[in-house]
This record gives sequence, structure tokens and C-alpha cells, in this order.
Amino acid sequence: MLSNEEKKENRKLMIAMGGVVLAVAILAIIGFLFINKPAEILQGQAEATSVRVSGKLPGRVTEFFVKEGDMVHKGDTLVHIHSSLVEAKLEQARAMETAAQAVDRKVDAGTRKQIIQSAYDVWQQAQAAVGITRKTYDRMQNLYSEGVMSEQKRDEAKAAYDAAVAGAAAAKSQYELAREGAQSEDKAQAAAMVTVAKGGVSEVEAILEDQYLTAPCDGQIDVIFPEVGELVSLGAPIMNVLRIDDKWVTFNVREDKLRDLTMGKEITVKIPALGMKEVKAKIYYVRDLGSYATWHATKTTGDWDSKTFEIKARPEKDVPDLRPGMTVILKD
Repeated sequence: MLSNEEKKENRKLMIAMGGVVLAVAILAIIGFLFINKPAEILQGQAEATSVRVSGKLPGRVTEFFVKEGDMVHKGDTLVHIHSSLVEAKLEQARAMETAAQAVDRKVDAGTRKQIIQSAYDVWQQAQAAVGITRKTYDRMQNLYSEGVMSEQKRDEAKAAYDAAVAGAAAAKSQYELAREGAQSEDKAQAAAMVTVAKGGVSEVEAILEDQYLTAPCDGQIDVIFPEVGELVSLGAPIMNVLRIDDKWVTFNVREDKLRDLTMGKEITVKIPALGMKEVKAKIYYVRDLGSYATWHATKTTGDWDSKTFEIKARPEKDVPDLRPGMTVILKD
């Protein structure tokens, strides 16, 4: 049995232990209420516009005038592509244009003077034959009327006269046709053929314009795809030009974190590769990434699916050292 002294000691010990527990509990409550929750970090990356360079000319790469990493200006020559096949087609198209122009000039010039004169002479000869056969027929008719000439002879003279008249009419038609020259339809057709031939030349020349490809914008050569000597097809990518003046940062954010990431909001991001440099940027793009990026609920009740949104923000000031692919950090 404990003595009164021992009971007092036990009571004091219990009170002390209770005080310690109470103090720890109070400290825990204070810590829970006043200690800040660690900031949540969103990780994204820097991006920039990349312009693909390609052309209409299938051929062989003969020379590059730039290399990866070079800075270029709009209009600078980048690459030479050679195509002997297209050059041959250009020569063929030019030859067809020359032939069409020759036909057009011939039609416009009309019939040669020598041909017109020859047709006129034939007509005049036919007219003379008409006169002779007419006189012969008249004499035969008179003799037939007097009973001296047989009817057959008279008919033969009449047939010769009729043939001479028909021949003269045909000769006159040929002369008039030669004098008038080509018909309007023939002239229109010749002119149309010249237009078609010129269009063929222009088409091939337009393709050959892409034998020297130029920079579509100011920027930096990001990547070159083919090597010198390789064949490239129609529209094949030759290289990419990076527009380093058009940069942005992008984040993939769950929708329950979008409360403070609205359109037009200014945010501050840090770039680890640049010594955690702080950059102010403004949000200009918020878009749902689709069902494939949905965070599905793990409980059947009390929880819901959350979609993922892509957020883009453009730096308010140029950051020359910021390169596409660099990690960017955003703290809530």
C-alpha cells in the first residue's frame, strides 16, 4: 500500500506529464494554424515559332548557303536544288511557245502574194476559156439551125462551154479565198495556242524559282534535314527557321488550379537554366487538351474527374537567352 508521500509524488508526476502533453498539443495547433503550406510548383517549358522551309521543285540538293545555328534575314538564300528534268521541260515549253508564235504570225500575215497572183492567173485563164467555148458553142448552134451540123456536135460544144463556166467560177472562188486570207476562227485558234504555250513556260519557270529557296522570315536555322547530294521530293521539308522573336512559355494545368491562371493575367516565372531568372509574362491562351489528358476520379463518390488545360504566356520583355525547350517554373 502506497503511503501518502508516494501518492503525492505520483500526482505531481501525472500533472507534469499532462502539462507536457498539453504544451505539445498547443504547439501543434499553433504550427498548423500559422506555418505556411509549401507552394505548389508548376513546371512548363519555353517554346518558339518554327517555320518550315520547303519548295515545289523535286531534285537534288547541290549546296547549302547556311548551317544550323546561323542567323538569317527574310529573303536570304538558304539552299540550291537542281533538277535537270524540270530544266528540260522548260526548254520543251519554250520550243512549243516559239512554234505557236510562228503559226500565229503566219495566220496574221495572210496568204503569200505569189499564191494570190497564181490564183488570179488561173481565174483569168478560166475566163478566157469561157469566152472561147462560148464562141464555139454559138457557131455550132448556128450551123445546127441551118442543118449543117449534127445535134451531137452541138451538144458537145454546149457541154464544153458549161464546163468552162464552172471552171471559171471555181477559179474565182479560189482567188477570193486566197485574197481574204485565214478565217477569224483560225486566227483566234492560233492566238489561243500562243497563250497556252506561254502558260506552260510560266508554269515551269514558277517551279524553277524554287531551285533557290530563301528565308521566309528573320530567325535562326534550327535544323537541316537532308544532306548535300540527297534527292528531295515535291514539298519535302528542307529546314526549319526558328523565329526567336516570337517566344512563349507553356504549362499543362489541372482545371482545379485554373482559378488564378486566367486570360490576360500577369504571372512571374523562373528559368532554372538562366540562374532562376524571374520573367514576367502575360497569359494569352487557355485551352482544354481533350479527354486523353483527363485526371480520373479514384473514388466513386465524393470526387470528380478533372481536365487538363494548356496555358500559354508570352514574356512582356524580350529574353535573348531564353531558348525553346528550357524548363520554366511557376509557383502558386
